[in-house]
Amino acid sequence: MMTGSVREDGFASSGSTDMSPEQRVPEWGGDQLADPAGATEFDGDVLGVDPTELTDDDLIREMHSLHRTRLDTLRHAADSALANHLRRTAELETEYLARHPGREVDPNRLRDS
Repeated sequence: MMTGSVREDGFASSGSTDMSPEQRVPEWGGDQLADPAGATEFDGDVLGVDPTELTDDDLIREMHSLHRTRLDTLRHAADSALANHLRRTAELETEYLARHPGREVDPNRLRDS
């Protein structure tokens, strides 16, 4: 059985797949999503416009930008940047789903039961 070393921060350095990215990023916690007002600031810096204030076009543009940079952020960004990316993605996607609860589902994207 292979065992990975543990870094000083307590996370396995072997790229363990036992935890989700949210669990591996120390700054991440579900509480940010429970309090969106508190989630817009990090060390005094604003981390984006409140999604409820965005037009539909701006909301889609912001989601496109996040999805375009997703893999690079996951693979190469600092833990704090990944945590911010995860938080912002969740905020924007939650707002999109709130605005479009009956969104059109492409039948070609469905799996057979």
